[in-house]
Amino acid sequence: MPQKKTPYFELRSGAVDTLHFVVKTPQLDTLRTELAQRFEATPAFFAGDTVAIDVRRLAGDERIAVPALAEMLVEFRMKPIGVVANTEQADWAVVDGLPRLDSHERRVSRPARDSEAPTEGGEALAAPAQASPAPVVPEAVAVPSTIIDKPLRSGQQVYAKGDLIILDLVSYGAEVIAEGNIHIYAPLRGRALAGVKGKLDARIFCTCLEPELISIAGIYRTGEYALPPDVQGRSVQVRLVDDKLIFEPLGLK
Repeated sequence: MPQKKTPYFELRSGAVDTLHFVVKTPQLDTLRTELAQRFEATPAFFAGDTVAIDVRRLAGDERIAVPALAEMLVEFRMKPIGVVANTEQADWAVVDGLPRLDSHERRVSRPARDSEAPTEGGEALAAPAQASPAPVVPEAVAVPSTIIDKPLRSGQQVYAKGDLIILDLVSYGAEVIAEGNIHIYAPLRGRALAGVKGKLDARIFCTCLEPELISIAGIYRTGEYALPPDVQGRSVQVRLVDDKLIFEPLGLK
């Protein structure tokens, strides 16, 4: 029976960008401890974000309780929408309420990375398909930078979809967050979090680094640990290398 078109809805194949929660251990207690340590200083880091549980990094004989893991992620304010698994893992990894998702790497114009490294901002997920070809993911639209030219007081927060440029003091208790890079042409005494959607090559540039907390793509360091003298209170760039924050003097006068 032919289906009539309706002006009120359509069903189309498509692609959805989301973060991957890549599981590297089947130990739920270990994951909980690591999540708590990662997000205790920034509890709203991924609040409300959808994630796909990716179990492909587990060894062939390793299994994890996916429903329990999904509940744990919800406790940390994430929203699991499905499971990315190999064919051999599908019998135990795919559970009621969390469908199996096909994963297609996002096309980005940058040099290829090691196959084990996560892609920038996660991967593009497509709804399960039978014989239909994979949908074409449109190129990302450039997001303009956000510029703040006033001091940020304690309790204030600024969020930028792209790069964030700060031209005045970031006080203790203030927080600046960006999906891209952060440039601060003034003292940073509060918190700065760059690459919050998983952008591993995001950087933070600051002309006077005195932070309460500094973070790139979820890897953070608090002010409880003193910075080396050559970067404390100086012009610095911060970048991420092998899951470690690297602080480098800029040599600005």
